[in-house]
Amino acid sequence: MKPLSVLLSAISVEEIIGRTDIEITSVESDSRKIQLGSLFVAVRGTVVDGHRFIPIVTVGGAAAIVCEELPERLESEVTYIKVSNSAVALGFLASRWYGDPSRKLKLVGVTGTNGKTTTATLIYEMARLNGHKAGLLSTVCNYIETEAVPAAHTTPDPLTLNSLLARMVDAGCTYAAMEVSSHAAHQHRIAGLHFAGGVFTNLTRDHLDYHKTVEAYLNAKKSFFDILPKDAFALTNVDDKVGEVMLQNTMAAKHSYSVNRMADFTGRIIESRIDGTLMSFNGNEVEVLFTGRYNAYNLTAVYGTAILLGFDPEKVLTDMSRLVPVAGRFQTFRSANGVTAVVDYAHTPDAVVNVLTAIREVVGNGKNIITVVGAGGNRDKGKRPIMAKEAATRSNRLILTSDNPRDEEPSDILADMEAGLDDNTRKITLSIVDRREAIRTAAMLAAPGDVILIAGKGHEDYQEIKGVKHHFDDREVVAEVLSKL
Repeated sequence: MKPLSVLLSAISVEEIIGRTDIEITSVESDSRKIQLGSLFVAVRGTVVDGHRFIPIVTVGGAAAIVCEELPERLESEVTYIKVSNSAVALGFLASRWYGDPSRKLKLVGVTGTNGKTTTATLIYEMARLNGHKAGLLSTVCNYIETEAVPAAHTTPDPLTLNSLLARMVDAGCTYAAMEVSSHAAHQHRIAGLHFAGGVFTNLTRDHLDYHKTVEAYLNAKKSFFDILPKDAFALTNVDDKVGEVMLQNTMAAKHSYSVNRMADFTGRIIESRIDGTLMSFNGNEVEVLFTGRYNAYNLTAVYGTAILLGFDPEKVLTDMSRLVPVAGRFQTFRSANGVTAVVDYAHTPDAVVNVLTAIREVVGNGKNIITVVGAGGNRDKGKRPIMAKEAATRSNRLILTSDNPRDEEPSDILADMEAGLDDNTRKITLSIVDRREAIRTAAMLAAPGDVILIAGKGHEDYQEIKGVKHHFDDREVVAEVLSKL
């Protein structure tokens, strides 16, 4: 329990009606979790307005309510706290409730369209390689040191987020890395957190079903850097066209990384292979277990972050060679007859381009690339024809298939993708709704030395169809199919 007055000291209050010298038993934004003595925060969500549930939570035992608009009827035994933005208030209240855990960690946030998971995960791994206990909040899985905690969202809600950070502190962690999604930034899920640093990877088309415009999407990402404190660092990819825009209004110390030009931290590709790359970081050569130009960016960001966190530069270089790819990110499989399959999470046009470019660079033009890709249902429809077009122009054969159709008909999604093809690319394209059959067909078409790319799902071990998640793991299917070649 915590005194209400202590919790309220963390937020800006416009008006208080009632007593503040009371004990709070929990902080909740979900009306179903209210118990006797709870503080309920009424947040205006994208689907539901928490203010609707104020009458319900007062009956349920809530001792205090934080809201943007006071209800018409006030209960005498309940304290009402009016604020300008309940979502922001929730972040600060959640942080205070859990003892401000982010201030007890060196927390690094990573945002951008592509590369968040790899970059955040490798920062976590780098901290551990340098002898520190660390935590991770990512799309694939959350980690409290070595304890895996399943992830439901890229960035959790403020209460879950601070709960996990508090568990990291209790476990002795001193460092943490987390993905910061555009949704989380826009919805103020990271409000109240104290970051030691922020990293920007890149910006390409994604999530326009939510943000509506690229400018709004950009501003959501940028808002993360706008809230960084003076004692933090802000590291940006200056090769990206909006890399410097991201840091325009930040108070944090500005730093840059690049693969193309001069920057504070530079990464250069010297030699590429399907299973690794010889790179240099600020002029120092290192063999890394990653492939592709996009991974060169991720690794350079990790290198820069490690230096900015104060890790020993020589050990950082050594540890760069010890880092391993994240599950479902350019994960390779090989058959006995020499066919290689790559499973990757690429689910945006830019990500598909990056992975296919990386594959072509290492296999050359003498071998075929067969791409299996779909697009998620109930998401940005505008990117579907673009993804198909980009995949078709960079592949020798293309198989369009189901991803997570969610509430849409898979055939409708494939039709949207097919709209991006011209007469020539249609000739090399098959549409196979069943994803397992699509992967099996790709393997049948492949000859020794060819590479199959299975894009879109990566680490996911399910397909979501009509609200139900069915077990489906690209990696399992690929391993099974290749074993029969």
